[in-house]
Amino acid sequence: MHDVDGGLARVEVLQGALPSAGDVERVAAVFRLMGDPGRVRILATLLEAGEVCVHDLASVSSQSESSVSQALRLMRTHRVVETRRAGRVVFYRLADSHVRMLLDIAITHASHTPVVTSTATPTEPSTKTTHQEPS
Repeated sequence: MHDVDGGLARVEVLQGALPSAGDVERVAAVFRLMGDPGRVRILATLLEAGEVCVHDLASVSSQSESSVSQALRLMRTHRVVETRRAGRVVFYRLADSHVRMLLDIAITHASHTPVVTSTATPTEPSTKTTHQEPS
């Protein structure tokens, strides 16, 4: 049996520890950015190479320069990448160590995670496994 007053106090503490609504939205936006395989290829290239121009990013990621430019504009808006101009060429790089760390951890996690063969998506949990809290 759960202590109702203790449970309410715990819920209040947990709610108080949550990031602000704005921060939650910004984090979700960054994860949505990283939810596209083409953008992940771009980001992984930047993680490995440091700075890369659009032409080379397009070649490495097997995408058109137009698609890469559009993805980079979106990532720049969300402060995931930054630019440096050298004459007429613009070089892109990951914005900061937080982005590098997040991407590196995500890639490492993916390489240690077995391939999911289920048709269930994160928004529709599988009915095979259920979690029950002890009584």
